[in-house]
Formats: sequence, structure tokens, C-alpha cells
Amino acid sequence: MFLLKRLLRWLLVLLVLVPLALTLLYRFVPVPVTPLMVIRLFEGESLQKDWQPGPRISSQLKMAVIAAEDNKFCKHSGFDWDAFGDVLTEAAEGGRLRGGSTITMQTAKNLYLWPGRSYTRKALEAVYTPMLELLLPKERILTLYLNIAEFGPGIYGAEAAAQAYFNTTAASLNRRQATLLAAVLPNPRQFSAARPSAYVNQRAAAISRRVNGLGGWLTCINR
Repeated sequence: MFLLKRLLRWLLVLLVLVPLALTLLYRFVPVPVTPLMVIRLFEGESLQKDWQPGPRISSQLKMAVIAAEDNKFCKHSGFDWDAFGDVLTEAAEGGRLRGGSTITMQTAKNLYLWPGRSYTRKALEAVYTPMLELLLPKERILTLYLNIAEFGPGIYGAEAAAQAYFNTTAASLNRRQATLLAAVLPNPRQFSAARPSAYVNQRAAAISRRVNGLGGWLTCINR
């Protein structure tokens, strides 16, 4: 019994207190590495990343990612319950079960968890998501996400993606480049922003139109 209590105590430290402390730290300092980056390194991939503060990431990319991934990012508290309802309705009507993750949920997963689907990972994601929302401003959450998101094999963050695909910087991305990067986020290992397929081009065009209609939904970002 004593051994079990010690194991549970250490498990609590590992799964809750460590992410809590790191979240407080990441409010002010760059993220050095994520579990996914380490996993990909062990799989033999390279690691290209170059942290940039929020003001040095194009507002075009911020708007495109919100339009593509999480329209209500600035308004919700980590979970978009309306989106979850739409996902469940579509699944019940025989549609493909798609993701309903918000940007905050994806940031929590990228920061502290592993790829793949499991109830354990989802449960931890549900704990870490409100933690991020409580401890970090929205703009910081978006900055974290845009610096650690996978944009292609071995390519992480807006700066590395901008340099690899468009020979420019994250600060200089234009609307077209930003929407292409946002378009590949759901599957950056299959789609390429540099050599967009017809599907990626169509999705990028749709994202661009959606950006034009966001208006007051972008109140939490600096433009």
C-alpha cells in the first residue's frame, strides 16, 4: 500500500505538477522541445525550428490559422462545445468522425502529450486545456501553437515553415502563403504548402474567404 501511494504521488507530480510549472514558465520563455519533436528525432527525422515572439509572426498567419482551425478561439475558454455538438451530429448521421479540437487543445497536446488517439491522452488533454486558458493570455497560447505546430516532416513552427516553403520569414508571410500553411495543418505529413495539391489550393481559398468574415472574432490577437 505504501509503495502504491508513492507511485500515485509521483504520477501526480509527473502528469499534473510538472505541466503546471512548465505552463507558468512558457508564459515568458520559448519552448525548447516537445514530445512530438523528440519522437520524430528517434524516428530519424531532422528538427528545424526557430522560435519567434508573437509580434514577429505575421498577423495573416494568425488570422488564417484561427479561420482554419478554431473560429471561436478568442471567445471560448478552451473548449468549443458548439463544434463538439456538430461533430457528434455529423457522426450520428453517418458522416466521418472528424476532430473538434480547439487551438488551445492542440497546443496542450503538442506541449505535453504524444501523437495518436487514446482515452488516456484525451483525458490528460482535457486537464491541460483549461490549465493553459487559466494561466496564459490568448495571444500567448496562439504564439506557442504557431511555434511548435508541425508543418511538415522535421519542420516545426511558423519561422521554419516560412523559410523552408517560401524562402521568407514568419513576419513577412502574405495572405496566400499564410492560408497555404494553415491549409496543411490537419495533415502536414501528407500535404505540402510549397507544392499544394488541388485540395490544398481549394482549402486555402476557403480559409481566405473565411478570414474576411471573421471580423469581431479576432479581438484577442495583435494585428
